[in-house]
Amino acid sequence: MTTPITVDGVEGAKTLAGQQLGPSEWVEITQEMVNTFADATGDHQWIHVDVERAKKESPFGGPIAHGYLTLSLTPLFMPQLMKITGFGMGVNYGTEKVRFPSPVPVGSKLRASAVIDSVTDVKGGIQLQTTLTFEVEGSAKPACVATILVRQYL
Repeated sequence: MTTPITVDGVEGAKTLAGQQLGPSEWVEITQEMVNTFADATGDHQWIHVDVERAKKESPFGGPIAHGYLTLSLTPLFMPQLMKITGFGMGVNYGTEKVRFPSPVPVGSKLRASAVIDSVTDVKGGIQLQTTLTFEVEGSAKPACVATILVRQYL
């Protein structure tokens, strides 16, 4: 298991700026995960949920995970990369940029690494700008690259 970097408080969090974190552990992307995500979001496009049709007609050779399913695994991977203590709560503030350069085939394994781009003061706490890279085992291109903003409040 990957050991996360642990820091405490504002000053500890600021030491993360510029650091490469990870990678996380591999997670297999199953058809059940894809189907559950499709049900939760209403996105039942056949390239995700119709296994037989995807095998026959998809340029990917089978079903693929939704791009936003990949991005939604951020809360699974981030605790494997870092742990910040000394704050009352953290909230997702938004994203600066998200790209999906390559597909995530069902049955493949996915993991993430991160770079803490910056840590800045905001009223009541700090904001971390982090670039996450999600990689598919054996693929030359990342599946997702996302710059996210998280705020930690005292």
